Amino acid sequence: MPDLKIPEAQEELKTEQAPEQVPQQAPEQAPEQAPGQSPKQDPWEAPAPKKRVRTAAEKKKLVKRIIAGVVAAAVAAGIVFGMWFLVFRKDESLGNIYAEPAYIGSIQSTVEGSGNATAKETATVTIPANGTVEQVLVAQGDVVSAGQPLFSVYSQAAQDALATAQQQMNSLSDKLANLTLTAPFAGKLMEVAQFNPGDNVGEGVEVATLVNDTKLKLSLYFSYAYEDQIWVGQTAQVSVPAVMYTGEGTVEEVHKVSFITPEGGVYFEAVIAFQNPGTLTAEMEASASLTDGDGMPIFPYEQSKTEYYESRKLATKAGGPLVSSRLLNHARVAAGEALLVMSSESLDEQLTAAQERLNEAQTAVDALNAAAPIDGTVLSCTLAEGGEVKAGDAVVTIQDTTTMVVTIQVDDRNIGFVKLGDMIALSDYNGNSYMGLVTNVAMQGEVGQGMSTYPVTLEVDNFDGSLYAGAWLNYSFVTSQSDDCVLVATTAVKSVLDAEGNKQAVVFVQREERPEEAVELDPSITGVPGEADHYWPVPVVTGISDAKQVEIISGVQEGDMVFINYTTDPNNGMGGGIMIG
Repeated sequence: MPDLKIPEAQEELKTEQAPEQVPQQAPEQAPEQAPGQSPKQDPWEAPAPKKRVRTAAEKKKLVKRIIAGVVAAAVAAGIVFGMWFLVFRKDESLGNIYAEPAYIGSIQSTVEGSGNATAKETATVTIPANGTVEQVLVAQGDVVSAGQPLFSVYSQAAQDALATAQQQMNSLSDKLANLTLTAPFAGKLMEVAQFNPGDNVGEGVEVATLVNDTKLKLSLYFSYAYEDQIWVGQTAQVSVPAVMYTGEGTVEEVHKVSFITPEGGVYFEAVIAFQNPGTLTAEMEASASLTDGDGMPIFPYEQSKTEYYESRKLATKAGGPLVSSRLLNHARVAAGEALLVMSSESLDEQLTAAQERLNEAQTAVDALNAAAPIDGTVLSCTLAEGGEVKAGDAVVTIQDTTTMVVTIQVDDRNIGFVKLGDMIALSDYNGNSYMGLVTNVAMQGEVGQGMSTYPVTLEVDNFDGSLYAGAWLNYSFVTSQSDDCVLVATTAVKSVLDAEGNKQAVVFVQREERPEEAVELDPSITGVPGEADHYWPVPVVTGISDAKQVEIISGVQEGDMVFINYTTDPNNGMGGGIMIG
């Protein structure tokens, strides 16, 4: 078997990697071997390498690696220690337990805010037309009543405008009145024209003849020989042969005319009227006789024909579309009764506009002799007698401060607690107290910053004048109240996680033994008393709360000692507290 040769490089590696496995022996201790044989060696042994010496650069890199490893280990150890110290370490420096007993009392839930005060009424009097100041009856600071005279101004322009507006209104009113045709007297309609609703009836159109047939009259001629025997008011005997009617009449008119007959006689006219019994009409042959002073009858020259006592042609005075008609032949109508009604949209519009102009002109004239529009105090008056003023000048300002108005903003969480007629307490920065009456609650809120606010108007009695316009007032009102209820300090109620990770509101109550209702806390929670302190986390149902106390509906009874917090050592920064994992 040939000898096994080990290269030099392999010997060096063996020396460097495993010097303890193949120790170097001194030459004198080497085992004896037969001449011509190689040295004896175990088959598993590698040849011993030669030891290699590191360079300076390699040594420096190795040192840096060692330093970096040490630093990283130190940082990791610090983090682990910090987590333990802050979370898992039992804090032995929380201080002493501070507890208070639950007690019976009353609590209110209130809403607070502020609002701006303004006068309930402010009125400014302006000049409606150019003019000259005749009188000034008030000065700044005067207290006035509604209707009290303030000043007078003369304006020719305003007077002229009023007269013109009145004339226009009268003219249009006449035209409007003429759109309705009325009966001038009681009687019967004859010769009626036919119209349908909607027909356009023109101006001046004859529509009917109205006759008064309750009476009839006769025009007879008598000889001048009886001139002194016939007079107005004299009784006459009337006869209508065709119907054999006889009745009394009266001489109503005597006309000294010259009616000459074919025989050469001269006669005068007498008009005799008589009542119509209802069976007579015009154009009937009739006659009448009178009696002289000796009782002898006086007869007319000849018979005549009856006439209606009164007769008139009815014609429209204005035109327009027909609205309604009561025109019927032989229909009886009363005096003033509407017979024909027409409309005119354009005339109606003109009339409305004219009425507005008249009202404005009258208001302008009245305003020149101005009166106080409200009760209050004169804040300013810029008038001087004899001075000229222009239309639109604001000359007097009056403010009623006996009642002030305060507008407050209530958010959508609390607006339901405000009702019309409620009284809300107010106070100013000087400590003055007032009561505001709710007179208006806006139905539409103003949206902003995640919620809506509703303007609420309050009226405040300012009888003593201590509340000024522009002042800011603080308000507060009670939204709910509980009386004779169990109360604890607000800080006694803790929000914690139970062992199942559910958040619960608890109060740590002192008990000698664990209450049945006590909850198991999450192990990560620290900074609270425990079983060793005889305090147990009891779940509670809370009610009304304020900045200092909270109502306990269930879970705590009167007299129970409840944990508030730990008292802290001023020399130790690690005070007591609760930590929720």
